[in-house]
Order: sequence, then structure tokens, then C-alpha cells
Amino acid sequence: MKNEPISSYTHDLTRSLQGQRTQHSRIDQLKILNVSQNHYIRGGSDRYFFTLAELLKKHGHGVIPFTAANPNNEPSEWERYFPRGADFEHPGAGDLLRFLYSHDAVKSVQRLLKDTDIDLAHFHIYYGKLTASILEVLKKNGIPLIQTLHEYKLTCPVYSHLSNDEICEACEGKHFWRALPKRCNRGSLARTALSVTESYVSRMFGAVKKFDHFISVSHFLRKKMISHGIPEDKISTVHNFVDVSDISPSFDVGNYILYFGRLHRSKGILTLIEAAAPLKQVPLYIVGDGEAMPEVQRIVEENGCEHIHLLGFKQGVELRELILNSICTVLPSEWYENCPMSVLESYAYGKPVIGADIGGIPELIVDGVDGFLVPSGGQEALRERLLWISEHRGEAVEMGRIGRQKMETEFNADIHYERIMKVYQRFL
Repeated sequence: MKNEPISSYTHDLTRSLQGQRTQHSRIDQLKILNVSQNHYIRGGSDRYFFTLAELLKKHGHGVIPFTAANPNNEPSEWERYFPRGADFEHPGAGDLLRFLYSHDAVKSVQRLLKDTDIDLAHFHIYYGKLTASILEVLKKNGIPLIQTLHEYKLTCPVYSHLSNDEICEACEGKHFWRALPKRCNRGSLARTALSVTESYVSRMFGAVKKFDHFISVSHFLRKKMISHGIPEDKISTVHNFVDVSDISPSFDVGNYILYFGRLHRSKGILTLIEAAAPLKQVPLYIVGDGEAMPEVQRIVEENGCEHIHLLGFKQGVELRELILNSICTVLPSEWYENCPMSVLESYAYGKPVIGADIGGIPELIVDGVDGFLVPSGGQEALRERLLWISEHRGEAVEMGRIGRQKMETEFNADIHYERIMKVYQRFL
């Protein structure tokens, strides 16, 4: 066999190494379009949108937000590209059409792509204000599309698998019209009809087919998507995370049990109030607001529950202090929770959690180790655990230590970054 000239071999080796460096550079310094409805924190998915951006930036990637314009938005150098979104508060005829297809969003993303290169687009909750209209533009530009699923939009027209506050899977992931007679959206036929129409339209524009991969925030959500027709190889689980590097836990004995979150029937708030009402010796702090507040107030007043304190909405330092000084937190949900941040945040601050055995909650709590699992809707079992943990506050402290350790070893930022990058690398 003839020997290759040294110069030829050197040239090929150099070219190979350059190719490896280019690929390595592309992985290490990506430009990621971070897509969501809001550029402000309204819920857990918004919080994840921001924390993911910070995590990616920390590792040297460029992150470009693409959200709807809104007066509540946090400032951004990219806000000139943010399109007008549908007005959900005072909708007009134009807003109804914009809810289904947004010409503004299409034009905005086209302008953005002309002005900058994008390696990958990571979507969160984008429908409603941005709509599936933007998917085709990105795909035509050869950009891989990844979406983190924070709820059940792909398989339920009202995103929750709830109908009139009851678990519902009547649509079976595709027969969205079945929501109409059940009036699944707030009991309104008109609202439900709009939700059903949007579900069909978004499917038509590629809400499933145009995405390269979906990231589920719980194994439960992943299995539910697969059972309703999402291809098994198209969805992976990556749980949420909390960066605990800047969070100092408290392992002091707490003074009360804490609920923080939306006040909605599906969150089990009424079950919690009924369970806690007779426990006059167990202080319960309720942080949050929502449509169930009037009923919560009524039960508290009628039963003379001076031990139940309704504190309203809190955030930032106030909420942190409330968590730090609690015995434990409680999440008695009655819907398919995915990977609730309230559980992870409680662990981050060194507090155990009493949670319902529904959705993805059992993936986070080891019963009797870092908290307790109780039957969803089980008032008596919940009452027993509230009483037990109030009477065993020393044991609660040790449970909180284990929860904090879990955050440091299983749900930390570094592990989350590695798992997200493994997904990205499959499509780059």
C-alpha cells in the first residue's frame, strides 16, 4: 500500500481537528432562542424560563428571549422583537383571531432571524400569545425545536385534564370536541369552543409534528403524553431544579405549617382548610390568592379558626422568611401536578413537605423520609399528618435536612444543565 504524503496526512489531521473544535465550540457556545408567553413571572413556568436562561448564560451560551410584549415585562435588550399578544383581559374580535394565529409574532421572529443566528429554540408555554404560527418560520430556517412541557396542553384543550374541578381525560389526547358538552373552560361554552378551536389549529400548525423533542418535567407527565399518542422516543423527562448554591437553609424548629401557592379547588386548598379546622393547636399559614379565597374565608370564619392565618400573596424576602420559619409546607393537590416548584423550594430551605399522592408529587417525596404522602382529597389522612408533624417538630427538622441533601445531589443546577445539554446535543 502506498504511503500517504506527510503533508497530506497533516492537512487532513488539521482539518479534522478544526472540525472537532468547530463542533465543540458550537456545543459550548450556543445561541438559544428562549420562547415563552411572558417576560415577567406570573407562574412556575415563567420562573423556570428565567432560571434556565441564567443557567445557560452561566455556562457561556447566548440566550435570546422571545415573548409577547407586555407592560409587566422585565426590561430586555431584545424587547424590540417582542410581538403584540392577544389581550386576555379585555379581548376584542382581533384578539380572538390573534389567539389562534399571530401575524405579529411571525413578522417579529422573521426580523429576529434576519438580525441574528440561532442554533436552537427552546419553547415553554408559548401558545395563546405567540401561537403555533411561528413554528414554520423557525423550521424553514433549520432551527431545532425543543419544548419543555409544564402542563397538558398537547392532550387537553384546557391544559389541565380538569373539567369542572374533576379529573378528566375524555378527549383522549385528540378528540378535543368532547370538551364542548362538558364546558371544560370555566363552565362556559364560548370559552370552551375557543379552547377547542385553538387546540385543533395549533395541531394543524405543527404543535406536535414540528417539534424535534419534548422535555417533560415529570415521569408522570411523560407517561400521560405517551398514553395519549405522543411518540415515546420524542419525549424525555428532566425534572425542574433549584440552584441551592445561594440558598441558606434553616434547620431550626419551626412555628407553623405553611401552604403557599394558588388558592384554587384543584390545589386541594378546601380539603386542607377542612382538615386543619379542628386542629386549633396547629397554626396554619396560607400564602397566596385565587378564586377559592372567598370560600376559604367563609370556612375559616364560620368555624372560628383563629389558628388559620390568611396572609395573601407574598414573594421574595417575605416568602423566603415564611418558608424558613415553618415546620413544614403542605401541597394537598387534587389535580395532576407535574413537578411543583413549591416542593423543591421547600427542600432547598430545609423544610419537609406533606404532599398528595397525585401526578408527579410522589416522584419528589419519599414518604416518611423527607415528608409524607397522603391520598389526594383524603381529609382525615391529611389531618393526621398535620397533627403528627406539629407534635414531632424535631423529626421534622431531620426530614428537612434530608430534603435539602436531595436538592444538593439530585435536583441541583449542574445536574439539570447536563441533562438539558444531552437533549440539545441530539439535535445539533
